[in-house]
Amino acid sequence: MSFSERTNTTRWIIISVCFIIISLILWNTYTFFQIFKNEERLKMNLFVNAQITLVNANENTDVELPLQIFSNNTSIPGIIMLYDKVVSAVNVPDEVLNDKKKRIDFLNKLKSENEPITFEYAPGKYQTLYYGNSALLNKLKYYPIALLLIIFLCIALIYNFYKSTKMATQNKLWAGMAKETAHQIGTPLSSLIGWVEILKTENIDQSISTEIEKDIERLQTITDRFSKIGSIPVLELHDIVEETKTAYEYLQSRFSKQVAFSFKAPNEPILGMINPILHSWTIENLVKNAIDAMKGKGTLDLKIEQDSHNVKINVKDSGTGISKKQFKTIFEPGFTTKKRGWGLGLSLTKRIVEEYHNGKIKVLHSEIGKGTTFQISLNKKVQ
Repeated sequence: MSFSERTNTTRWIIISVCFIIISLILWNTYTFFQIFKNEERLKMNLFVNAQITLVNANENTDVELPLQIFSNNTSIPGIIMLYDKVVSAVNVPDEVLNDKKKRIDFLNKLKSENEPITFEYAPGKYQTLYYGNSALLNKLKYYPIALLLIIFLCIALIYNFYKSTKMATQNKLWAGMAKETAHQIGTPLSSLIGWVEILKTENIDQSISTEIEKDIERLQTITDRFSKIGSIPVLELHDIVEETKTAYEYLQSRFSKQVAFSFKAPNEPILGMINPILHSWTIENLVKNAIDAMKGKGTLDLKIEQDSHNVKINVKDSGTGISKKQFKTIFEPGFTTKKRGWGLGLSLTKRIVEEYHNGKIKVLHSEIGKGTTFQISLNKKVQ
């Protein structure tokens, strides 16, 4: 299992556990809400019994308990109606009771909160109690929403902190490794330049020293690439077609003849703000990735197209292809389908294209067993 797959598995486990915890909290909140709601209905049934007692009271009736029940209800709003006439009310503002329209709206609101209680206060005579939720019950009703907002806010803050820390650590690691690599290459490279100058004085085939010089220049370019990681690269106006062609042709001359290379591009220059050294690195990474996918044998086509604002570089191979679910994960650090390698090539390419050149890179098309096409999209200078 790759690093990316392990990370995704861990992420889904954490999300599942969080979902279970949130579900349990919401379920418990709903249970408490229903318990309180039932208790309030029992209280209002007592309120109804107290009303019946008071309506039918005489000089011998003990009304102390009914009156105590009425006085103890300080939170649940209720109105007892006889048809459209208010018999009694508790915890209801006077302006609602005195205004017919407001009273009707208030009764509809109470009906939406709780089923009215119709009771027989005398033989054949009925009244109806409309009551709503107490302030405590209303607060409990909105508690899950507030809780979810707090939980999601905490998750967002933790994720943002984790992502920022991870990116900062990766950036330091990348920059440190790159600068150290450039430093290590620099020492033997200086010696090689000296040896080439000595070879030129000897009676040897001039083409040999010429080819060695090309490779030394290539090493100098690679050293320059690594030294630029961690710093902001300078973008200059260059012909994207020419810079791409130069990098592509160098690679073509260095790989096996079992790979059939082809290059198609517009005849006219396409100008854009790029860093030539880093741009050639992106082309090299895509070409090497394509050749690895073909196991060193197949066809590799590079095609440059343009529209009104962008230049698009398509690198197509006839390799093994990748599944759609890997279209995005293939650019993550550590992702690789090879037995050897760190899985940094495409990740680095994405960073160079998108962060340094403000462009886009994606898997344009891929089919298992038939090959893959990567596409780089860069901004061009509009004439």
